[in-house]
Amino acid sequence: MRQELERAPSLGPLYRAAALRRSTAKEPSLPDRELVLRGVRADRDHLAAYDRVCGFRLGDTLPGTYPHVLAFPLALRLMTAGEFPFPLLGLVHVENEIRVHRPIGASEAFDLAVRAEALRPHDRGTQLDVVATATIGDEPIWSGRSTYLRRTTRSKGTKTETKEPVPARSVWRIPKRTGPDYAAVSGDRNPIHTSRLLAKAFGFPRTIAHGMWTKARCLAALEGRLLDAYTVRVSFKLPILLPATAGFDARADGDEWVISVWDVRTGKPHLSGTAYGTGAAP
Repeated sequence: MRQELERAPSLGPLYRAAALRRSTAKEPSLPDRELVLRGVRADRDHLAAYDRVCGFRLGDTLPGTYPHVLAFPLALRLMTAGEFPFPLLGLVHVENEIRVHRPIGASEAFDLAVRAEALRPHDRGTQLDVVATATIGDEPIWSGRSTYLRRTTRSKGTKTETKEPVPARSVWRIPKRTGPDYAAVSGDRNPIHTSRLLAKAFGFPRTIAHGMWTKARCLAALEGRLLDAYTVRVSFKLPILLPATAGFDARADGDEWVISVWDVRTGKPHLSGTAYGTGAAP
């Protein structure tokens, strides 16, 4: 069922709904609903602020991760609705895939649609995908798939992947303000990114960087190296505790770039993934 919205949802009430939500459905199922917002257009000042926070050059083309930010209010409304099976605060963003079908001009207007699909078991609980698509008329111009994990059990007999510290192609000095700065431009104000006290309440010794900031920072480092149409898939590993020093590497492997971000002191991974031109890889 498609539900067209007249305007982007206000995030404040949605966060209050997320904070109050506690129950989990005994037999979970995803809502048969797709939220649609027409005539979405980037605000130039907001786009410039996003570019600065994530490291992109200022320009007239939307960064590949920027439509994800525009779709976030729709996703938040979908995931805080009463029929959504899990509390938002119990979900972990573990993977993200973005497909840019063509460059999107900063002045272009397009339609956004968001839905949830692919509820499936996982060895640590349950996974689902939140899918966002951007279209102009019948032309798809961008899509994003965010995979979330609802943890109900802990993995047995597995250890976090660890590597020996290696020289990084780039070293990122990530300041503490990265959390609140990205929260301000993305709308994702989860307190684990902005409040040390509340981050501790969720089991983190300090605030952590947003996973989508890390992905955006990787794309910013690859500006000018990707084709006009490309796909970027990443898995989020251990969180980046702020402030941090992280290593970044992107190595060409045939038709794709293999990207990784890790703790330069311990070698433990923060992000791994690939980027390739559409049609260049399966």
